[in-house]
Amino acid sequence: MENFENNKINEAFHLLRQEAKDLYLSKKIATINIDEIKKNPLKFHRDFISHNIPVLIKNALSNWPAIYKWSASYFREILPDKLVTVAVTPNGYADAIVSENGKKLFTLPEEREMNMSTFLDKLDNPVDDEIYYIQQQNSNFENRFHELWRDVDIVPWASELFGKDPDAINFWMGDKRAITSMHKDPYENIYCVVEGEKEFILHPPTDLPWIPYEKYPSATYKKQRNNKWDIIYNENINSSQELDNLDSENLIPWISIDPLNPDYANYPQYKNVTTIKVKVKKGEVLYLPSLWFHHVQQSHGCIAVNYWYDMNYDIKYAYFKFMESLCQ
Repeated sequence: MENFENNKINEAFHLLRQEAKDLYLSKKIATINIDEIKKNPLKFHRDFISHNIPVLIKNALSNWPAIYKWSASYFREILPDKLVTVAVTPNGYADAIVSENGKKLFTLPEEREMNMSTFLDKLDNPVDDEIYYIQQQNSNFENRFHELWRDVDIVPWASELFGKDPDAINFWMGDKRAITSMHKDPYENIYCVVEGEKEFILHPPTDLPWIPYEKYPSATYKKQRNNKWDIIYNENINSSQELDNLDSENLIPWISIDPLNPDYANYPQYKNVTTIKVKVKKGEVLYLPSLWFHHVQQSHGCIAVNYWYDMNYDIKYAYFKFMESLCQ
């Protein structure tokens, strides 16, 4: 009976995948000009937000002074001594799965405080095993970069569309080797590229059954005085043997596949995903709907600001949680 039920659920997941592809998903992202949104915001809401579909917005930042000002030399001039919190890793992967002594760990970056000039020096003179990225997701732009506020807009068109102010505004800048591993967020995301470009790999929420999750012990990178990187276990763990004894509530659920190098041998179901790739260039904005899975790469020294609007916890969220329960 259990096998029969599992087969029926699997058939339903395949039907969901096919219906989504047939009815509303496209492998190529739609593009729209910001003037069209401002002229008819209701149409944009009806065509994209209500359907939970990503879209690339052109010319959205043309009135931002940041587009013409922001650069390493500008930052050296106006905030050389500004203290910034920087994520540092040996491989560019912060908040990602790392193998250590035969164990897979959800590993956080080492965080270092330094002034902006020092951070920019690190970008100008990269070394093999130290990759720097300003990536705090705690509204750091509002809390730490008030000198730059006058250079950006508050995207009133987005606040009007979502009917609320953003929960957080984040500033991003870093090494081209810094990679954001595949994940999803419970936010409507307005992602604005000010300098350089970002490359997104996207999967829709309906692909949840094909995206492998596992639970991992958590750890943090730490560079020692001998200049060698260590991985420090969290949860007061003293040895790798203790990892096997952790309770489930002390483990971090995270996506276990890298879309740049997918392990189809262990996760063959990932072949079923619908993939949308989009490059967001200087002056462009990506509307990334809530619950979409995304993986991000960038050009060197790329600068971006994103606005997170809390999602509506409506029938879409209820169905997603129902699907999660079936996948466990």
